[in-house]
Amino acid sequence: MTTNWFDDSHPAMLEEKLENGMVKCHLSPRNCVIAEGRRGFCGVRANKDGNLVTLNYGKSVHATVETIETEAIFHYAPGDRILSMGNIGCMLNCDYCQNWKTSQARMVNNENVFRYTPQDVVDMALRHNIRVISWTYNDPVVWHEFVIDTARLAQQHGIKNLYKSAFFITPEAIEQLIPVIDIFSISIKSMDPDYYKKLTKGWIQPVLDGAIQAYKSGKHVELSTLMVTDISDNEETARALTNFVLENMGPEVPIHFVRFHPDYKMINTTRTPIPRLEQARKVAKEMGMKHVYLGNVYDNDAVNTYCAGCEQLQVTRYGLNAQLVGIDAEGNCTKCAKPAGFKVFQEPAKPRQSVDVLPADAQLTNASYMWEGDIKALHVQVRNDTPETQMIYTRRVGDATVPTEWSIIPLLPAESHRFIAAKSLPEEQGVEVAIPAGIHSSLHQVFDRAHFPTTAVGEGTLNADATPLPAFKGVGLS
Repeated sequence: MTTNWFDDSHPAMLEEKLENGMVKCHLSPRNCVIAEGRRGFCGVRANKDGNLVTLNYGKSVHATVETIETEAIFHYAPGDRILSMGNIGCMLNCDYCQNWKTSQARMVNNENVFRYTPQDVVDMALRHNIRVISWTYNDPVVWHEFVIDTARLAQQHGIKNLYKSAFFITPEAIEQLIPVIDIFSISIKSMDPDYYKKLTKGWIQPVLDGAIQAYKSGKHVELSTLMVTDISDNEETARALTNFVLENMGPEVPIHFVRFHPDYKMINTTRTPIPRLEQARKVAKEMGMKHVYLGNVYDNDAVNTYCAGCEQLQVTRYGLNAQLVGIDAEGNCTKCAKPAGFKVFQEPAKPRQSVDVLPADAQLTNASYMWEGDIKALHVQVRNDTPETQMIYTRRVGDATVPTEWSIIPLLPAESHRFIAAKSLPEEQGVEVAIPAGIHSSLHQVFDRAHFPTTAVGEGTLNADATPLPAFKGVGLS
């Protein structure tokens, strides 16, 4: 008998019991009223025997090691590795969702669902020397109970928690998050109410109110907006977002104008032209914002950080990689000594162990991928099917300026591990992985910042490497 991912449940928070066995869910502004045996809009919160339950507690896409820049966070621990955790379901249904295969619960396949306990997640972070857990991908709002339980446990081990969200969430739910979340990366889809209703199936005011609430809590907050081609990639969007931040937060809050790629129901369009992103950034800076960045772009100075006072270069970035060059251990500018607006760990991150030459007796199999077009990142997934700890090796490939040492990733028996490899230098041409016998491995193309679903190498792309596969077959495809 096949067990479906939604067959078991967990008690849910933010419940209101109504007459006739009905329940109301106060997690998102929808405040769904749910009858016995039915689910709410998100597809993962349901009424079971007159009680509100969650169907996705501990159910996740594969945990993935990435970098904090993946989450549109540039001013907290630049360059640090994070453990990205994503779940099933969503309180929105954005027409361009890059995580549609998991955000829309009806499209989730059992084989794509992994199960973790809070202890599993924390143990994974500790084992791989990771200091930040990121709650991300589809949206952590609908994973509320698991996020809180795991984040609280992570705090006990000195691990920080990052919440990457469209933030369509109630004030009560935010209050429950604030004690356990250290970093909020909030995606404000647009400043146009009509856009929200049409393209996200939500509404804007709760998002704006929630962003203000998170900021006033004193937690680290950064904002981003996706600049959708010919819809929101204009000066009006930049001015409206900037006005909101200046009036309700302050000029020091980092904002990110993010490049769009066609996906889900919006494939018959193109990537955002970079000049439009650059103009949006120019507008925001002229209006007084101190830290304005572009997202999903390479070879562009708009991803670097300069001191807002003396213009000293403080952080260099290439893709999803960052290097501190002008900030001291206290987060101050090394030139003018003024606070740089960064939060940094006092101790440097522990790097992966590395070797210059592969062990001669390891009997390894090598696989490589060369960067092409817009695909400049991969998820590498490996699983140890042997009874012993095994070592995975990975390095970057390029000209003589690219480091050639092999990073080592240890895998425990039966451990499945997934990590991102993103282009880190202009001269870098690709990535190479070496694995021993008994290790199952696969490479998955990543478009822009990380997402699910990902495309296995060899399956191709939909339209000249601008749109990832698999493609949604409901709209726009013959």
